[in-house]
Amino acid sequence: MLHLSQSATDPAFVQDPYPFYDRARAGGDLFAWDDYGLVCATSHRAVSALLRDRRLGREAPPEMAPEIAPHTRPFYDIEAHSMLELEPPRHTRLRGLVLRAFTSRRIAAMGPEIEALCHRLIDGFPAGPFDLLDAYGRVIPVVVIARLLGVPEERADDLLRWSNAMVAMYQARRTREIEDAAVEAALAFRGFVEDTVAVRRRAPGDDLLTQLIAAEEAGERLSTDELVTTCILLLNAGHEATVHTLGNGAKTLLEQGVREVDEAVVEEILRHDPPLHMFTRWVYEEAELFGHRFRRGDQVALLLGAANRDPLAYADPHRFDPARQGPPNVAFGGGIHFCVGAPLARLELVIGLRALFERCLSLRLAEPPRYGDVYHFHGLERLMVEA
Repeated sequence: MLHLSQSATDPAFVQDPYPFYDRARAGGDLFAWDDYGLVCATSHRAVSALLRDRRLGREAPPEMAPEIAPHTRPFYDIEAHSMLELEPPRHTRLRGLVLRAFTSRRIAAMGPEIEALCHRLIDGFPAGPFDLLDAYGRVIPVVVIARLLGVPEERADDLLRWSNAMVAMYQARRTREIEDAAVEAALAFRGFVEDTVAVRRRAPGDDLLTQLIAAEEAGERLSTDELVTTCILLLNAGHEATVHTLGNGAKTLLEQGVREVDEAVVEEILRHDPPLHMFTRWVYEEAELFGHRFRRGDQVALLLGAANRDPLAYADPHRFDPARQGPPNVAFGGGIHFCVGAPLARLELVIGLRALFERCLSLRLAEPPRYGDVYHFHGLERLMVEA
């Protein structure tokens, strides 16, 4: 097996990880990333298969559960009830409850208000250079998911700040300072959700939070801890990836001179420069997978960004081509952990990018975009434009 060393915080890698993925993929479906001490899957066929292999999962085997440092305990007490980190049967129950809000009818019904929000934000664009992420990309997803859940959208700035602090725990640049900030954010976020739940118990609404409370009271064994964690997960996941994709997508369209946006353009954005590049899974039983013998308790990293540019799956994979043919991209994962909010994210991306380029005919880059040091995620630190 090919062994490679590459710091995920190296500035050159942060700005463009794809040459490293090409080097790694040249060794076959799997390679060993020595900096992480992990076997990683790079090919589209391997990543797609391992996402769906039930011999692997997100929840650590009990005897392999990582030790949690005392100062991070409040953060992981919340994460312990996250369906993203759980396997059946708990995962099945939580996901089933959440999917009640993510029906195609409910998502489609949000289209007009998403479009109205986009036009309101565009109306407020300042004269001269401005950061499109702050003025547009970071606002749309957090407001939309807040409305879906039924939490006060006037607290969007707090939600964004807490979410950014918590998500930083999964970045390669993690430090003690980041850990302390994440714990502080987690506790504040928890208090906010508990207060909002109390309000919804007294005054139910037509929203996901009300539905989850009703399920709890109907005896489906949704605990208060699960209720709080599920809301935090949806608020975090409901905007993090969409922010990155809006930014990466706007950057790509501006660089490529593409002005018309439809579903095919959004799918190519997701393939070409996805928001999440690494998704790890635990191995539950000894198995021979793509030429490597895995043992129970091993971890394998699925490199979504590498799979989406696999030349065996996509012709000329580094070229942006909305008309390309090929298998579905893996930007939203796969298997039982496929992103529940993918249809909503796709709707936000189509509406948000279409409105932006239809309204701002002279939109252009004001300075070269730079990606943030946020791996395993992949997104811009800012996107300075002039409209």
